[in-house]
Amino acid sequence: MNTITPTFSTKDPLKFFRTLNSRVNNYFKENNIKKTGNWKLHLKTIVMFAIFLTPYFFLLSMDMPFWVYLLLNIVIGIGMAGVGMNVMHDGNHGSYSTKSWLNKFMGGSIYILAGNVYNWQVQHNVLHHTYTNIHGHDEDLEAGRIMRFTQKAEWRRFHKFQHYYSVFLYGLLTFNWAITTDFLQMKRYMKRKLSYGEAKSSKFLWTTLIITKVIYFSIWLVIPMILGITWWKVLLGFLLMHYTAGVILSVVFQLAHVVEDISYPEPNEEGEMENTWAIHQLFTTANFAPRNWLVNYYTGGLNHQVEHHLFPNISHIHYDKISKIVKETAHEFDLPYQEFKTMRSAVASHFKHLKELGQNPQIA
Repeated sequence: MNTITPTFSTKDPLKFFRTLNSRVNNYFKENNIKKTGNWKLHLKTIVMFAIFLTPYFFLLSMDMPFWVYLLLNIVIGIGMAGVGMNVMHDGNHGSYSTKSWLNKFMGGSIYILAGNVYNWQVQHNVLHHTYTNIHGHDEDLEAGRIMRFTQKAEWRRFHKFQHYYSVFLYGLLTFNWAITTDFLQMKRYMKRKLSYGEAKSSKFLWTTLIITKVIYFSIWLVIPMILGITWWKVLLGFLLMHYTAGVILSVVFQLAHVVEDISYPEPNEEGEMENTWAIHQLFTTANFAPRNWLVNYYTGGLNHQVEHHLFPNISHIHYDKISKIVKETAHEFDLPYQEFKTMRSAVASHFKHLKELGQNPQIA
């Protein structure tokens, strides 16, 4: 991790973001709507939690064929990712509701998704949204030694196969959250004195982490075993649930930032970035399948990553509407607005990019 914190340029002679922000604000004012979630988000919350939890209660209360048991755990994983992208995400950005307590409550759903509010807000809200695609600062680009997401990352011989084995590792994302990542992140973030919003004491944060982990493993492992499900079936279902959610979340995250033609800007020796923060987001972020209703609905608008990165405090419910304003303004200022028309083309671009990054940089 780099020690010099990047600083963004304040020079924007054409006033791109001021113009864009004014136009987006006018859209909400003229239509007399709030920037936070509405009944559509509230209904979607019920749908996503139903997909997530209904199969769990079926597993606890019914005898069923083994294949049905496995299928229900896959459905739980689909619901788990859906709650994370649609409910938890907006809650922890403060965009779910105008009521802060409701944002905290919905953001706290991450505790039954294997994660931790403090860690997620620091990694996502602070590091990723501020230093998008800057090597050594955006931890979404960090995958240890086994994956290479930027040209700045150290190359190893096995990386030439990463476009093949990556999908198997993606499935471990949320499983790692539950087992190791949260503990390692909390230790690292507290050492760096990072926080999002009001800083909390280390005692409070560690206590919260331990208690919520106990509750989490009790829900997904202990209770099923107590109610009579064989231990190996519980563990297998647990792994299948996490693998399903992990693949979905990892792929959705990667399609916005680890694809062809996306930039990985670097600060100069003084830590200064070339562009303003808003313009930096346009160079480092891409949309995918913007007209696909199902993708837009299920991913919580994360296929509109350009809009999300420019306006993280606006609920994803509104991204489809404001995307036209963002796109037209970017083109007006001769700035990039990067998007893949389909999910398939974005996925193909991601794995092609992984293949390129896996090549020996000396030969390439």
